[in-house]
Amino acid sequence: MSKIFSFGFWNTIAGIILRNRTVILVLIACITVFLGTQWKNMRFSFTEANLLPDHHEVNQEYQKFLDRFGEEGNVLLVATNDPTLFTPEKFNAWNQLAEKLDSFPEVEFTIGVGKLKKLQKFDNPPRFELVDLVKEEKLNQQQVSNYKKELFDSLPFYEGLVYSKKSNTVQTAVYIKKDIVNSKQRKIFILEEIDPLLKQFEKDNNLELHVSGMPYIRTLNSQNIVDEIGLFVGGALLVTSLIFFFFFRSFRATLISMFTVIIGVMWSFGFLGLMNYEITVLTAIIPPLIIVIGIPNCIFLINKYQQEIKNHGNQAKSLQRVITKVGNATLMTNVTTASGFATFIITESTLLKEFGVVASVNILAIFVLSLLIIPIIYSYMPRPKEKHLRHLGKTWIEGFVDWIQRTVKHRRITIYICSVILLATSIIGIYQIKVSGSLLEDMPQDAEFFKDIEFFEDEFDGIMPLEILINTNRKKGVLKLSTLKKMQRLEDLLLDAPELSQPVSVVDLVKYSKQAYYNGNPKYYQLPTSQEQNFIFPYLKNLSDGTSDQLNAYVDSTGQYARMTVFMKDVGTEEMERIEANLWPKIHEIFPEDRYEVTMTGKALVFQKGTNYLVQNLVMSLTLAIVLIAIFMAWMFRSFRMILISLVPNLLPLLITAGMMGFLGIPIKPSTILVFSIAFGISVDDTIHFLAKYRQVLKTNNWKIKKSVYPALRETTVSMFYTSIVLFFGFSVFMISSFGGTKALGGLVSATLLFAMLSNLLLLPSLLLSLERNIANKKTLKEPHLQILADGEDLEEENKETDN
Repeated sequence: MSKIFSFGFWNTIAGIILRNRTVILVLIACITVFLGTQWKNMRFSFTEANLLPDHHEVNQEYQKFLDRFGEEGNVLLVATNDPTLFTPEKFNAWNQLAEKLDSFPEVEFTIGVGKLKKLQKFDNPPRFELVDLVKEEKLNQQQVSNYKKELFDSLPFYEGLVYSKKSNTVQTAVYIKKDIVNSKQRKIFILEEIDPLLKQFEKDNNLELHVSGMPYIRTLNSQNIVDEIGLFVGGALLVTSLIFFFFFRSFRATLISMFTVIIGVMWSFGFLGLMNYEITVLTAIIPPLIIVIGIPNCIFLINKYQQEIKNHGNQAKSLQRVITKVGNATLMTNVTTASGFATFIITESTLLKEFGVVASVNILAIFVLSLLIIPIIYSYMPRPKEKHLRHLGKTWIEGFVDWIQRTVKHRRITIYICSVILLATSIIGIYQIKVSGSLLEDMPQDAEFFKDIEFFEDEFDGIMPLEILINTNRKKGVLKLSTLKKMQRLEDLLLDAPELSQPVSVVDLVKYSKQAYYNGNPKYYQLPTSQEQNFIFPYLKNLSDGTSDQLNAYVDSTGQYARMTVFMKDVGTEEMERIEANLWPKIHEIFPEDRYEVTMTGKALVFQKGTNYLVQNLVMSLTLAIVLIAIFMAWMFRSFRMILISLVPNLLPLLITAGMMGFLGIPIKPSTILVFSIAFGISVDDTIHFLAKYRQVLKTNNWKIKKSVYPALRETTVSMFYTSIVLFFGFSVFMISSFGGTKALGGLVSATLLFAMLSNLLLLPSLLLSLERNIANKKTLKEPHLQILADGEDLEEENKETDN
């Protein structure tokens, strides 16, 4: 009954499609237009990917910090170490640049060498005020030299903030308004206002500038993502169309396939807009992914149509059989591929969940489009000519098919030995895999802004903000001298870590206050003694420049919470875990847990913690994908024993790829973490095709194993080879990316699918032959629930056989 239902169902589908061709094409056009109108809702991510769920403890700590002190990644840095800067002409131009930057409405304020303020003591009433260090608008050479000497010798408070003594580098810090730092307005401001201004300044003054800071990095990085989407889509279309034409030698077939996948790409963009999802590094690969996965559908459908035409020449009958025979098989392979992506939906990470939803929906959409568009377009066209069918008799592929068959027949022991050696080697490599939570590692390392990142890491010991929040558990507890001394001990502790920069906190302001109290003498840049605090702190409490309380940047309004900012180099997850493990016992020794609450947070730390969380979700999602596909195949073939024989040739390529990552030093990170679920969902398609064909041949040959394996292998090798080559080169397109993670993703998936093809062509039939008595027999291969029709069988013959 299941077989009759299957044939009847697909016959009905074929009839509906071919009888309602015009209506279906109009419906597809309407859906395409509707999804096209949703493109306006597409938006690109303006923040780093948050891999953690909102309720995660690390996210909650970060949100508490933002609620108390606001956005911490809003500083754009402009620096130079040109020795000619301290000449009147260039120094005055540098100051004018800072004033121009400060004049933009998007800028809250700037701190630069020309706009520095000096803390000065006044006695009536007792107070400190910030006064301009430079009062003249333009300086002569003597004044510039005096200013330089005072800056580098007498103002240690500004070291690490506006200058570095390593190579006399100076920088201007531009604080962008916090309400636009995570919006599209930030991107427009930086790309259309800041970038041209700085380029013109370099040209006019012959000064080399280095620009960085999280707003700048994030803006240029997101722009690279935008640029690469077009590159990926164009590259995928070009590569797959060339391969398709090489196989079919038909412009008509190639153009029909390209038209189909282009509609699929338009739908994928439309779905992103319709669901109001942000385009991130992950979702950006979905449109080209649809091309790569859609082309094999086109290959199966067009190849079957041309075979039918060659066999009997009846176009209507050929189109019906294309839908009836190939539709069922293509549905199953697309469902398993979509399942590999859909497993990400169960994760609690919003980023992965959105990726899983959009990818799985669009994979099923490209199946529907292929099944509808290709038969309908061919129904309006004349029957293919003989030149369009010549590729069906190719002899060059026969050599590969013969080699596969000979190897399985005569070298099964060699296949097993090679498999075991690869497995053992891969396990060794797996133990060498590292986890990377680097926020910058995947960014294009040849880009100018990445070279600037390295410059700032060398000069200022990092640009990634790490925030330490100290809760004294009592109001105004921060300005207690005992608390300040503890914070000084913590700063000294952080300075001992070479990966971290000099910390910035209220301690520096208090030390500067003492220096100011003693008329600016730099030797008094230190915390006051218990006696000195009695007459210095009254000045400190009234510290104001007339517009805002200077303590607000470091201490909350209640005086209970203190903020300590330290910048860290771009270290990976393992290195950061080592730093944390070393710091926390000493932090708790300085700040006893029964009296103080100390937390570490910041974007970089959240990203690193998210990477660890992602690894755990990878194991869960991959396990679920394997279980779901195994259950699906067991149900399909009505044999749980078939799970073993179907999974082994698909798990081995995954282990080989993991071993390669270990040996090549490719870490587990948000981009490469997708390799396994993607590759497994796609590679299992070959297994389904082969086992379905094998079961059919087995039944025809009265369950004689050896007589069935080789014909099934010969019939499926060509289609496996074609689709694997398309997928291999299709995913290789991602290797042109400037993002290291995307490049690694493309290379690893391509390699995995190549291994999977060989594994399914060599190891799978070998296992069938070796385990024929226990697994691959009539008892275990019962009548399946779902049918994949043999290419050479007529539907009428299948129905007749079923009736008998």
